[in-house]
Amino acid sequence: MQTINKPTIKEGQIPKIKLDKLGITNAQYLSAASKRALQWPEVGNEWFIEFEELKPLLGDLAYEEGVCRRDPSAVIKENGIYYVWYSKSLGATQGFAGNIEKDKVFPWDRCDIWYATSKDGWTWKEEGIAVKRGDSGSFDDRSVFTVEVMKHNDKFYLSYQTVKSPYTVRVKNQVGLAWSDSPIGPWQKLPEPILSPADNGIWLGEEDNRFKVEKKGDFDSHKVHDPCILPYKGKFYLYYKGEQMGEEINFGGRQIRHGVAIADNPLGPYEKSVYNPISNSGHEICVWPYDDGIASLITTDGPEKNTIQWSPDGINFEIVASIQNPPHAIGLNRTADTGGNPTEILRWGLTHIYNNDDYQSIQRFSSYNKTSHTAIGEKAI
Repeated sequence: MQTINKPTIKEGQIPKIKLDKLGITNAQYLSAASKRALQWPEVGNEWFIEFEELKPLLGDLAYEEGVCRRDPSAVIKENGIYYVWYSKSLGATQGFAGNIEKDKVFPWDRCDIWYATSKDGWTWKEEGIAVKRGDSGSFDDRSVFTVEVMKHNDKFYLSYQTVKSPYTVRVKNQVGLAWSDSPIGPWQKLPEPILSPADNGIWLGEEDNRFKVEKKGDFDSHKVHDPCILPYKGKFYLYYKGEQMGEEINFGGRQIRHGVAIADNPLGPYEKSVYNPISNSGHEICVWPYDDGIASLITTDGPEKNTIQWSPDGINFEIVASIQNPPHAIGLNRTADTGGNPTEILRWGLTHIYNNDDYQSIQRFSSYNKTSHTAIGEKAI
């Protein structure tokens, strides 16, 4: 039997051109889908992109058996040379089933942060360690990984995830920071983390099980991941991925959300926004400035995954495009002109792929704007 949808909106309240565009012929009877469509923001097709097939890199960043290179930072260019930073570790992944004091739990476990240079963005030379793990007992003694770079006032800043030993299931990741006067270092690490998980969740029992909780706490009560600092409106916005204690699967995948912490100085202190979380979807952080606001590529998890979103204030984001198959862990090309096309910064950059269960390598992605759908030989308007 057909469900009757009672009249909710008078036809004259909605512009006829919008009704025609959405294919709504009777505004007195609106399905839930039509109501959502009427709430969509008016945005142009310049936000819509398609990603091309990934291409392997040459030189030292080509795939190397037994070596895991992943989570590339943004690419910056100094004196004609491209720079990128990334997580690097050796050996196979054993998970939590082995000896966590000796084995490698995840591909990003037992990492140091390395960097490489290139003249053309294709052939790379691995230069060495930029930031290494801390001394035993420090907050970053187990692993430093998933790095991002920011240049501001001729200084360079690396923000990154940290893990302290032992690497248990319930371990709480933090965010560290190092700075330098040069992209080649030396890097000065801050002695304490600049961001930590919320401290208002309560584990249930003593078993090392992240799903058993008495209280879940904030969206970032378990881990803070994927830091990225942007200078914005005279302050510094630290965007990050939050994982909640007792993480659940929702209708869009893992329960992953993003947050932001703001500081007056790049070295902090950073204060989490009272509006957190600022997304209900996503995975790795991928943000860039555009049109006096901040754009964000949301991937992998949540009901709004695989979308590009934009915020006029760096906090309140709206969907501006839906996309397919974005690369993982994007390292943006920060040399791109962000004053023109809103997705110009995504024309090329770096990402990583899983060559197998144990080892990852860094590759190059590319994209293009798609503003029409035409058959072969057909002309677009």
